[in-house]
Amino acid sequence: MSALRADLNLVQIKQTRYISGKNLLSMSSKYGERFWKGIRAAIEGCVKKYAFSPSGREVWTVHGKKMDYLVIDDLYCGCDDFYLNVVIRRKFPCCYHLLAKVMAEALELYESIASNDSTYLTLMRGLRRMPKKDF
Repeated sequence: MSALRADLNLVQIKQTRYISGKNLLSMSSKYGERFWKGIRAAIEGCVKKYAFSPSGREVWTVHGKKMDYLVIDDLYCGCDDFYLNVVIRRKFPCCYHLLAKVMAEALELYESIASNDSTYLTLMRGLRRMPKKDF
């Protein structure tokens, strides 16, 4: 089970669709600046849920600084911070994109996009593109 799924604050937020002051303080102390960046991204509409039919597949993305990042469940994000600081260095339990997805889902702040299965590969290829470098 992921640390996010086990977080009692998130369980409570999902049940009530409301963030209490106690939840804010607890999550802020647990996740620090990542929590605030995540909640800001959720509120600003950076989270999208693609629902494909007829397969029923779902793909979540979070628009970040450089590009849109693929987020799988509450376990994986395609950003460099996730790879370096969550997986390799084990400094943090998650990146802010994962927090944004979880908060947006709990508060129903995401954009829902219905699509046909024929567009699935196009979306996935687009998410694998390399960010543009500024020279």
